[in-house]
Amino acid sequence: MAEPTWLSLAPALVTIGLAFATRQVVPSLFAGVLTGSVVLYVQSGDLADLNPISRLFLPALGSKSYAQILLIYLWALGGMIGLWARTGAARHFAEWVGSQLSGTRRSALLFAWILGCVFHQGGTVSTVLTGSTVKPVADANRVSHEELAYVVDSTASPVATILPFNAWPAFVAGLLVGTIPLVGDLESGETLFYASLKYNFYAIFAVSSTLLFSLGLLPRVSPIMRRARERAIETGLLDHPDARPMLVEDDSPEGHALPGYAPHLSDFLVPLFLLLSISVVPITLGYPSRIPEAFSIAVLSAMVMARIHGMRLDDILAGFISGCSRMTIGAIVLGLAITVGTVAKELHTAAYLVSVMGDGLQPVWLPALLMLLCMGIAFATGTSWGTYAVVFPIALPLAWAVHPDPGFVQVCFGAVLGGAVFGDQCSPISDTTILSSMFTGCDLMDHVRTQLPMALGSAGLAAAASTLAAALV
Repeated sequence: MAEPTWLSLAPALVTIGLAFATRQVVPSLFAGVLTGSVVLYVQSGDLADLNPISRLFLPALGSKSYAQILLIYLWALGGMIGLWARTGAARHFAEWVGSQLSGTRRSALLFAWILGCVFHQGGTVSTVLTGSTVKPVADANRVSHEELAYVVDSTASPVATILPFNAWPAFVAGLLVGTIPLVGDLESGETLFYASLKYNFYAIFAVSSTLLFSLGLLPRVSPIMRRARERAIETGLLDHPDARPMLVEDDSPEGHALPGYAPHLSDFLVPLFLLLSISVVPITLGYPSRIPEAFSIAVLSAMVMARIHGMRLDDILAGFISGCSRMTIGAIVLGLAITVGTVAKELHTAAYLVSVMGDGLQPVWLPALLMLLCMGIAFATGTSWGTYAVVFPIALPLAWAVHPDPGFVQVCFGAVLGGAVFGDQCSPISDTTILSSMFTGCDLMDHVRTQLPMALGSAGLAAAASTLAAALV
């Protein structure tokens, strides 16, 4: 194969450039794949390389990585969320927990933080259920909508990356297979994910600072957020006078049980217990993770519990299928993401980057640089998973080439993971940002303006911690 040239960067540059310009991930990723096909032809002269279907898409989409993610993300996770919507299980659990708490500002915000951690399967689920459930309690205790939206948003995707008993490890592992010697298969990719959790500094700082904020113990609160808090306490105004809240009526069907079905705590707790125990126990005993098995058993248990409590089989299957259909766009992004990763491997993009700047790049600065890059891309596109698809296949080979040490790779891995979550959390076009505003009754831009300084504080600490960790490994 010919030596990689600057053309090796073309697919990544096209993808990133279009993502910034259009804020649309799917067409940007697709354009990156097509560009990769053209570059392969230029390098090889083989007309077969101009056929992206057989040359790139089929090998990527026919891989074990993609099949496993479809099983976990599209069917198991989507199906379980659809069943919880049909049975009203998650909302029933959240309302039960809320009834056990005392009525104070602190308890309302703490309630939001706890629910954000419990609903760790994905950002959208967390924001909808947490926001809509906690809002009445928070409103009654003069919690400003800016404060509530911040807590809800900051415990959605960040929690999902540090309590990764969900689809995230398998998704990221699918992007990494074959990129570096440490990741030869999906299992080793997931192992790297778990080993890097301690270096996911942004998520750790974001979730921790939000807990302190909820308890009123955070040493420094941004002036704009402090004014929102004082306004609500002193005047009872939960929104800025000029705000245009994205209100959702209390009778929204999201998460409510079918008419005639009485939700039970076991509808939620049994699948959640099985999911966590089957995911966690093997890891603690030193065995490979069992994420696919955990999700499969959890969704089957959700079906069984619904049937035991009287739901008709037709309704159970309808809930499952409805949940799966919600994940279709995610499956498309996933397929394109894995294909873009294949393009980067074929073109040896990381090898070219190393040849250009590897000798002049100090390893200690790489994690912070990767984090900043991911923050920018995710903020512009509103998606963390799309950012991972663009950055991970290049970032890890670059990290390995600059400093081939497993500990250093873990630090860089954590920086990419956290940086993308920051951008997704703070972007005004992110689904979690929009839904956090909508289901807490907050003005979207008020939420963005008040959350951003708080999140930037966590990001600054994370960048410093990543640099320090890189210097010590």
